[in-house]
Formats: sequence, C-alpha cells, structure tokens
Amino acid sequence: MPDTNFVVFLNGGYGVGKSSTLDHIGDVFAETERAFSLMDVDWFHRSWPPAVEDPENTLVEAANLALVWSNYLSAGPRQLVVAGVIASDRDRDRYATAFSLPVRSVRLTASERATEDRLRRRYTEHQTRSLAWHLQRQSDLTQSQSLGNLDELVIDTTDLRPREVAEAVLHHFDLL
Repeated sequence: MPDTNFVVFLNGGYGVGKSSTLDHIGDVFAETERAFSLMDVDWFHRSWPPAVEDPENTLVEAANLALVWSNYLSAGPRQLVVAGVIASDRDRDRYATAFSLPVRSVRLTASERATEDRLRRRYTEHQTRSLAWHLQRQSDLTQSQSLGNLDELVIDTTDLRPREVAEAVLHHFDLL
C-alpha cells in the first residue's frame, strides 16, 4: 500500500482545470472504494470584508481548512486532495501547517487560449470585473508558478479531459 500521509495539491492558475480534476479524482477514489476528502481552497476564503490584519483572507482560509480537515479525520484516515494556488514556498508552508501534513503539488497548466475560453464560459455578463481580474491574475500566476519550481509534476490540460488529468495525477502518486 502506498504512503498517503501527504496532501495531493492540484496547483495552477485560473481556468486550468483544478476543480474539474478534483471532482474526477473524487469519482475515481469512490469507484475504487478508497477513503478520501476533497477541498477546493476557493471556498475557504470567500468572505468580505477581510480583517485589516488579513487583507487576502489567507489566515482565515488556513484556519477554515484546518478545522474542516480535522472534521474529516474524525471519520477515519483518508487521502486529502486539495485544489488551489501555491505561488511561493510561503503558500506551501501555510497549507502544510494547516493540514499538519507535507504538501506534494502537481501544477496544471493550459494554453492561454484554453484558459481564456474556460474563464469566459465561467462568468456571466454581470461578472465582467471578476472575469477581467481572473484573466489578468492568470497571466501573472502562470509566470510566477513557472519560475517557482514548486511542483513535482506539471500536466498540460489543454487537450486532456478532466478524467485523464485525474488519472495522471493519481498514477504519479501511485494512488490508483
């Protein structure tokens, strides 16, 4: 049995397929009756206004993740898979501390055209500010993450289906 005493972290910018891959990893684990918990980081910092001392809600996010992980663990051991953004060693350390586990990340990438198309499908005409922010931030993240050398594997999702990406991630960690 492989060692699963670590967090599988699906890293990458916006529109690369982290959330879709996370869903499919859950499907694969359920099909194989493997205990798991999934978390999409985005839902653990969506609160406004942020505290003055935590303008990006990173402290709130870490505290929320730690509490939910503790609740999941009360049901027994399981493989944790998280989707989010790690752009620095500091980010990785924050997640490792929140989960009290080492974080092993796989960065998902996609072509600029694919990410833009995916993001445009995600937002409605009432969300133009959010779309513009995510398009600009995606470009910045792509640059910083490619220079950061933070991930043990990089998968280009441009021409892959989420199930294929999920299986590639799980094969990498010997979890299939």
